[in-house]
Amino acid sequence: MLFPVIMAGGHGARLWPLSRQQHPKQFLPLVDESLSMLQATLMRLDGLNTASPLLICNEQHRFLAAEQVRQLSGLQAQIMLEPVGRNTAPAIALAALFAAEQLVGEQTCEQAEDALLLALPADHAMSDVPAFQAAVQAALPLARAGKLVTFGIAPTRAETGYGYLHRGSSIEGTDGFEVAQFVEKPDQARAEAYLATGDYDWNSGIFLFSATRYLQELARFQPEVLAACRAALAGSTRDLDFIRLDAEAFARCPAISVDYGVMEHTDAAAMVPLKAGWSDVGSWSALAEQLGQDERGNTLCGDVLTEQVDHCLIHADSRLVTALGVTNLVIVETKDAVLVAHKDKEQDVKRLVEQLEAQGRREHIIHRECYRPWGKFDAIDSGSRYQVKRITVNPGARLSLQMHHHRAEHWVVVSGTARVTQGEQVRLLSENQSVYIPLGQRHALENPGRIPLELIEVQSGTYLGEDDIVRFEDSYGRG
Repeated sequence: MLFPVIMAGGHGARLWPLSRQQHPKQFLPLVDESLSMLQATLMRLDGLNTASPLLICNEQHRFLAAEQVRQLSGLQAQIMLEPVGRNTAPAIALAALFAAEQLVGEQTCEQAEDALLLALPADHAMSDVPAFQAAVQAALPLARAGKLVTFGIAPTRAETGYGYLHRGSSIEGTDGFEVAQFVEKPDQARAEAYLATGDYDWNSGIFLFSATRYLQELARFQPEVLAACRAALAGSTRDLDFIRLDAEAFARCPAISVDYGVMEHTDAAAMVPLKAGWSDVGSWSALAEQLGQDERGNTLCGDVLTEQVDHCLIHADSRLVTALGVTNLVIVETKDAVLVAHKDKEQDVKRLVEQLEAQGRREHIIHRECYRPWGKFDAIDSGSRYQVKRITVNPGARLSLQMHHHRAEHWVVVSGTARVTQGEQVRLLSENQSVYIPLGQRHALENPGRIPLELIEVQSGTYLGEDDIVRFEDSYGRG
């Protein structure tokens, strides 16, 4: 039984300003306009004989994840919520424990112990899905034999942003190799030396091994991680379609990657080559490689005009972006931020994010346009005592019954139909009609129609923060 675990807990800071903490790159359609990175990862499993995937993500992304799974009609996936991020070794431990727990109820204990985990980051791209599936099939005998298998990528350049695998001897009768050494991200000189030897591969961060075997090695090298994950899963609860871990127990878990925690120490590591057009899309240049370049080496997305521009990536999200006489730049525009960086410095974008965090700003956390389980809103304008939002409510969706202590609201319907609750009164509003919600009044908004409801909301008051919401009823389990 192949049990996929999709790890979707990262923040993708190197792709700021597109990727933000509350809407990171795995939920963005970066390579395929019709699919997010997460959705493409899930679709990559189609054709493999697998159990329903387990998706592990941060609690704050639960509705994003659930909605994107729902959009893939016919796909069933279980979603486990991490109250805090603890890196990949604990995430895979949770999946291993959960897989055995799930399969014991459905099959014999022996089959449950033989469950093979296929651990996949949710934010990778692959252009050749059949080649990916062939590599997985080639790794199955090794995993069944007790090997902890990773997948290696033949390097095409002296890359300093990836970890490396020092390839050992071939494993007789298989397509695999022993892993002589795991090497962390090198400096430029060492990366060039690795490339010259031909004995090193990029570490893809994809793993295949028996759940039982992984837990055995975790118990040897990281017993604290295993104990914390057992306790967190034992205390977990079901909340709507989500599995909520025991927050206190999981907070005690050390934060460590599977590479550091297990793979660098085990004597059972093996590698299978992966030739599937893989990319971790971990930088703007990596994204440009996936999207392609024009005859001048430029990757242009959105409303962009250029003159005498070479080898640039220019992304326009909400307005016209023009460039003249520049080379080797990354220019990324969103509704609330613009990045201009030389390609030689793109690995340092995270330093800008760290500055934003240190200054107490929010542009690294959230976009001007924010997604909610019922739809989305765009914060169009704001001042000291007012805020204007464009709100979109999905067909059939409903906001919570709520009230505000510090602000009043005016709603103007632009398109669609709104069902508005004010105290005990319920009424329908259509296009060009409006309503006033005074401070302290219980109210709710619903879209009873079949098309999206669009409205303009004007808030006014002494405090306009998102935390000035008292919820009385909520369809999405929010307090």
